[in-house]
Amino acid sequence: MNKESKGMLIGFIGILIFSLTLPVSKIAILSFNPYFIAFGRACLAGLVALAYLVYKQASFPSKTDLVKFIVIALGVVFGFPIFTTVAMKEGSSSHGAVILGMMPLATTVIGVLRFKERPSLGFWFVSLLGAALVVIYALLKSAGSFTYIDGLLVLGGICACVGYVEGGELSRKMNPRAVISWALVISLPINIVMSYLTFHSEYWSADAIAWTSFVYLSLFPMFLGFFFWYEGLSIGGIARVSQVQLIQPFCTLIAASIFLGDHLTLMNMVFAFLVVSTVILSKRMLVKRS
Repeated sequence: MNKESKGMLIGFIGILIFSLTLPVSKIAILSFNPYFIAFGRACLAGLVALAYLVYKQASFPSKTDLVKFIVIALGVVFGFPIFTTVAMKEGSSSHGAVILGMMPLATTVIGVLRFKERPSLGFWFVSLLGAALVVIYALLKSAGSFTYIDGLLVLGGICACVGYVEGGELSRKMNPRAVISWALVISLPINIVMSYLTFHSEYWSADAIAWTSFVYLSLFPMFLGFFFWYEGLSIGGIARVSQVQLIQPFCTLIAASIFLGDHLTLMNMVFAFLVVSTVILSKRMLVKRS
């Protein structure tokens, strides 16, 4: 197995973990304030990350890398969780899934601009085709118009892509586990304060499903998922591995049908097949890494 294939396989495990984020957020938001979910999950993940770094006796990041960790934190610790969780207050996880299908193209563009990867013309065409399929799907599902919830999801997606690109590149020179761990630990003081301010006493009486959802959001998509995702990006390249994200909307649709009772339709399946096809095609296209 070559590096690109290995990177895509490892990255896919991360995507499977991330794909549950919206449906599980939809469950958690029935019992908790969206801002508490966003800051609280980062707080718990940050405490676990701190314990991990202490256990590994990890050295402190350099001043140069510290700026990169701040960018990662702004993208995946603050931006994405806040925007998407607030969007889930009124929006559906199924609709959010297809809007976030734009992320592979955004990740590729940011990666090209930031680190000068050189996708071929064919790669760009396939990426745009996959993104276009997602947009068409979103428009068909929402009567041909975009809403402010779509705007929140797009902002969240862009934040995540910035964090993905910066973290994926940083993972090429240091342990991917340390990358997400330091991003969480650096942001921990803010998350502790905000978790305290957004917490309400009635949350203690929330049921086991609500707290299980909260713990899942904290430990998996906020922390463990990045172990696989950043490693995949570092091995296979940002432009190539980011295309695996095209599968995420449809993994989320399946999860939503299981956990929330959302019905899978023929249109869902047709678009799933078409989008997965673009991922397969993209793997055949040339990507030059600087």
